[in-house]
Amino acid sequence: MASDSDGRGAACTLEFAVQMTCQSCVDAVRASLQGVAGILSVEVHLEKQMVLVQTTLPSQEVQALLEDSGRQAVLKGMGSSLLENLGAAVAILGGPGPVQGVVRFLQLSPERCLIEGTIDGLEPGLHGLHVHQFGDLTEDCSSCGDHFNPDGTSHGGPQDPERHRGDLGNIKADGDGRASFRMEDWQLKVWDVIGRSVVVDEREDDLGRGGHPLSKISGNSGERLACGIIARSAGLFQNPKQICACDGLTLWEERGRPIAGPGRKEPAQTPAQAHL
Repeated sequence: MASDSDGRGAACTLEFAVQMTCQSCVDAVRASLQGVAGILSVEVHLEKQMVLVQTTLPSQEVQALLEDSGRQAVLKGMGSSLLENLGAAVAILGGPGPVQGVVRFLQLSPERCLIEGTIDGLEPGLHGLHVHQFGDLTEDCSSCGDHFNPDGTSHGGPQDPERHRGDLGNIKADGDGRASFRMEDWQLKVWDVIGRSVVVDEREDDLGRGGHPLSKISGNSGERLACGIIARSAGLFQNPKQICACDGLTLWEERGRPIAGPGRKEPAQTPAQAHL
């Protein structure tokens, strides 16, 4: 449940499209990842312009390492290390200000969800991150509703037994305003959040312990800076353009282009619906 980028936690497999023309390109790509803590294995396929990386690092860090080789890298998908297709989703965050980013969800097992992403344009320091009830951006982030809380509990931290299911704690922006994060959650499920939204806030979430009237409601984390609808992702080894619009969702390619749909305002999917 760590919410940082220290490289610990379960491994996942990332698929990158990387521009390569010859064996020297392959060697350079391999060298860029060789010996890096958190990189468990690397497969480079020159003919497919594809690199598969099994890692415990956030995808943004792996992409930066690949691009240090002098080649453009684009994340095409992510999957569990066992290549199980239990569900994947992505949210592209934006708002009226400079804050923007991407958050990805991957169901590693029926009990465990991996959440990772990168958000830019933040003030340095801690910022609350939450899944909200609605995928409704008609009034920017104010129409996303409250925190996703189907159990009717009080607000808390991601490791607290009593919390909103959408409580993801805090992410930390560096001096350049970038927060790169990777966390695992045992309450949130991909099939529960598709069609809902992710919101990043202006201040630190006090995790329900601050004593403020809003502590047990929202963590007193201030205004909503940026948000995005959580849409079903193609996941690993699938073409993002092959995603079908279903259930009224806004669906996205990995590069952030909308495909179809307004976002859900109804209750979440059941696990059975999620695998249809």
